[in-house]
Amino acid sequence: MPAPASGECARVPAQRQIAALERQIFDFLGYQWVPILANFLHIMAVILGIFGTIQYRSKYLIMYAAWLVLWVGWNAFIICFYLEVGHLSQDRDFIMTFNTSLHRSWWMENGPGCLVTPVMNSNLAPEDHHVITVTGCLLDYQYIEVVSSAMQIFLALFGFVYACYVSKVFMEEEDSFDFIGGFDSYGYQAPQKTSHLQLQPLYTPREEQQCKERTHVRTALSTWNDPNAFLHR
Repeated sequence: MPAPASGECARVPAQRQIAALERQIFDFLGYQWVPILANFLHIMAVILGIFGTIQYRSKYLIMYAAWLVLWVGWNAFIICFYLEVGHLSQDRDFIMTFNTSLHRSWWMENGPGCLVTPVMNSNLAPEDHHVITVTGCLLDYQYIEVVSSAMQIFLALFGFVYACYVSKVFMEEEDSFDFIGGFDSYGYQAPQKTSHLQLQPLYTPREEQQCKERTHVRTALSTWNDPNAFLHR
């Protein structure tokens, strides 16, 4: 199976990165601390996926695919929260801000066509807060958040399939060629280089003279011990 080019593969996680950064900006503007934390983790996972694609690391792509499963679950929860499925209520549960403030989605006041009117001298507002009325919105902020989460789920599912496909291709290439053993898996042996040079010991002048003297002594002793040497003479 031919491996896809790393540049083409990296485009898919890069598109997820752009979508995650766009969502992170609007969550920052709305002081939505839980989504901010989730978006940060998602951005780190996307970077991991891009690195794994460029470096041909199938394990990183598998980790990225595993995170996308959690990301789909998180966005499904956001959809249920803004649609107030079950016992979830936006007026009672301030989960998105860790129950530390009454801030809502940035789109609540800045949605398309929304007209914000402050209510002066209202006793309903707690300290450091003010009451406003929002009218004329072409699309309520709940549905904008739902559409945004649904888009994230679609991109995550597509990225999951693509990450699994690319990691499978990389793993097949690793099985067909052993990156650690090199050519050993194919029975390849490097040619043996033979040297025609004969290595000789290196001596200093004094050591060379001592070596010659030892050689003469050994020759004399061998001649003395060999009776046939005198007969030849």
